[in-house]
Amino acid sequence: MFTQLYKKIRLLKHKNKEPYSSLYKILGFYPDNIHVYEQAFLHKSSSVEASDGKWLNNERLEFLGDAVLDAVVADIVYKHFQNKREGFLTNTRSKIVQRETLNRVAVELGLDKMVVYSAKLSSHNNHMYGNALEALIGAIYLDQGYRMCYHFVEDVIINKYIDLDNIARKEVNFKSSLIEWSQKNKLEITFELIESFTDNDGNPVFQTGVTLADTQIGVGIGYSKKESQQNAAKMAIKKLRTDKVFQQFISELKKKQTGETTAEHEFEDLPEEDSTTEQEQAPVKQTISNSTQCIDATINEEVR
Repeated sequence: MFTQLYKKIRLLKHKNKEPYSSLYKILGFYPDNIHVYEQAFLHKSSSVEASDGKWLNNERLEFLGDAVLDAVVADIVYKHFQNKREGFLTNTRSKIVQRETLNRVAVELGLDKMVVYSAKLSSHNNHMYGNALEALIGAIYLDQGYRMCYHFVEDVIINKYIDLDNIARKEVNFKSSLIEWSQKNKLEITFELIESFTDNDGNPVFQTGVTLADTQIGVGIGYSKKESQQNAAKMAIKKLRTDKVFQQFISELKKKQTGETTAEHEFEDLPEEDSTTEQEQAPVKQTISNSTQCIDATINEEVR
């Protein structure tokens, strides 16, 4: 009781001064060791030399914060999605702690106005603000402990700036997920450009096919090769997740090649479709629909 009272009295003289007031607005509490927070916002391009000759910046705090953030987010995701498998939980955690998400949250919190960096460094550096957010979490851990870190991540970051259900449905990279799945199951996946053409406005359009075991399992089109590959991979993943006949075909193929079978849950570990709207899919919908009919016929014939 007396410790808490002393702490409140001690902080009264600081609460209207920078950087205490700025940190309080972000954290919801006053820090004990202000210096560790100042270091959290010190980019390596503006490292300062300490009295002992060591150069200080936020890289070590970023390392620490990254580990703490992973642990906290894993716990939050585990509790929120109680009936989901390990693969789904891993994918969801990755989407939350990825640089794109952390950078966005950091800017929303106002960290972009607090990071100290060299004038020679572009303020649009892709990782600077997300790294600072991780360093801030590392500073909270050193100053206040794990419980306060958990509170900050859950109440300040997740509840205010991240919709867990929406981010779980959003797939970051269908192509990389498909390749990772194929490597895990010792199956070869190939992407091949089928054709390129122009739309009614003269814009280049690309069509890509995905092949597994000499069978085309997905076709996608897009205004870049990368976009067409993503759409093709998305279609292939949908096939792998939902088509029981095709799953049996793959399981038998894997058993023939490796002596192992593919359990049903391994198909479920593939990412679910994202929340792309019907309007966004309209330009490629007809091509995908036609391709699906051809693929179904080919697979059913091979299985028989």
